[in-house]
Amino acid sequence: MRFTRRRLNRTLLLRQHLLTRVDRTPAQMVEHLVGLQAQESMPPYLSLAARLTDFDPLVVSTALEQRTMARILSLRDTVHLHLPADALTLPVWAAPVRDRELRMSQTIGTAREVDQERFAAAVRTVLADGPLPQRTLSAGLAEHFPAYTPAQLGQVARVMQVLVQLPPRGCWKPEASTAVAYDFAERWLGAPLGTPDVPDLVRRYLRAFGPATAADVTTWSGITRLVPVLKAMDDLVRHEGPDGKPLYDVEGAPVAEEDTPAPVRLLGTYDNVWLSHAGRDRVTEPERRNTWMGVSGAQSNALFADGWLEGLWKVVDGRVVVGEVLRPLSKRERAELDEEVARVEALLAR
Repeated sequence: MRFTRRRLNRTLLLRQHLLTRVDRTPAQMVEHLVGLQAQESMPPYLSLAARLTDFDPLVVSTALEQRTMARILSLRDTVHLHLPADALTLPVWAAPVRDRELRMSQTIGTAREVDQERFAAAVRTVLADGPLPQRTLSAGLAEHFPAYTPAQLGQVARVMQVLVQLPPRGCWKPEASTAVAYDFAERWLGAPLGTPDVPDLVRRYLRAFGPATAADVTTWSGITRLVPVLKAMDDLVRHEGPDGKPLYDVEGAPVAEEDTPAPVRLLGTYDNVWLSHAGRDRVTEPERRNTWMGVSGAQSNALFADGWLEGLWKVVDGRVVVGEVLRPLSKRERAELDEEVARVEALLAR
């Protein structure tokens, strides 16, 4: 099949459950999406609210407290909200991404030169009695490596070790600023680290984000040299993209029609739909993305209309404030926006 850009847009939104909300649990959606980017606390909740027919944010908070979900550095060297099985395997697979950060981070600086075996032993010693706040962990490591600052050593620990961010970080307290505390993922989740089945992981990606190129899978994960992996998967089907390049897909995965309606959705700053393809033109024009992107990251939440980025919004005192709208909305779209604003404000009031 040859995909036009519009068919790719609609198919992505279909597989992301952004065309029609679905009756699933938060855990089922987190698993389907292979995690939710979560370096900020609010976006995962907005992502789930945009996709689920009935969403109680306290379910996610409870899952974090009961250790059936976890916040951990994984794909793209970014904190994600995962189920335990992914929290224990994806960071191991993504270790090369963290290695790149270790080599390149200005924050870490010369602390990257620490002996890794000695450092790992020091982290085990400092965390021997249980989880610690980041500042306490960093100060404890500075006693072992006095040549470096606690801040540097805390960043090295975050990158070198597989550590879970503990609740209440990430819980449903949008007005609260909670300090980060860490524990070993194995201890917190009660199971050993492992490695994922990479072909199965690629299939999961395609079910949620496909069809896609090997470059798309690399953008989503941060892992390079995936062309041989996809080429060796003889169960995948191939489509043709708008540029004539091959797109890989899972056999039987749903494909949307070009004229499928795409309702207004209010998405968070770092929703998965933004960050999982080499070409983000599936959901926006380059100049529109520049409107959303600031110097140091996303500067606002995204308003989608008819499947594309068409505006920005933010939360002020528990209310949705729609800022710049990049084109006039139709009467139907304005009505849909009103419905979405009411949904998000009801969520914020919980």
